[in-house]
Amino acid sequence: MVAENREDTQQTGTQDTHIRLIVQEVLHEVARSEQSKAEPAYKAELLEERKRREQLERRVNELIQENQRSRMRAEEAERSAAIRAELQRLGVTKVDLGYRAVKDDVCRSEDGRLVARTKKGEVGLQDYMAEFVSENPELLPARMVGGSGAAATQRSLPQGGEAVNLEQIRPGMSVEESERVRREVARVASQTLRGI
Repeated sequence: MVAENREDTQQTGTQDTHIRLIVQEVLHEVARSEQSKAEPAYKAELLEERKRREQLERRVNELIQENQRSRMRAEEAERSAAIRAELQRLGVTKVDLGYRAVKDDVCRSEDGRLVARTKKGEVGLQDYMAEFVSENPELLPARMVGGSGAAATQRSLPQGGEAVNLEQIRPGMSVEESERVRREVARVASQTLRGI
């Protein structure tokens, strides 16, 4: 009977081992099945994340480029304004013409100042502009209006007979006074433009 018990015990142990192996194989198979089911979801999620990251990187690059373009436009506007202001300060009447002539020569130095690159090297903006204006006097207003044989012109008074003072211009003026002031301003402006 002991021998039978041993055989039963051995058979039971072999069956237990066999059952364990089967259970382990089933568990491994279930795990592989779950993993294979989950893999497409992980891959899809990773693909979505990659797309989002690439879109964000693209947007960041666009913003960086836009920022650089904005800085360049701001720099150009500041440089243009400085050149035009210096031309006006020097009394140039044809500012646009003067600006077009010098705009390519003026740039920023390493320390941020506006300088002009010349054959002599870098020159400060004010010095360069002063030299440019002295070399190009045609940009300045004429010193004498008229010439030999030009008839002297008299400044005519407005039709009302008296000039308008700034103190006379005020809110609540009558329609007639406003119209007289408007005509006088127009007359003075047209004379100024004609160079009288």
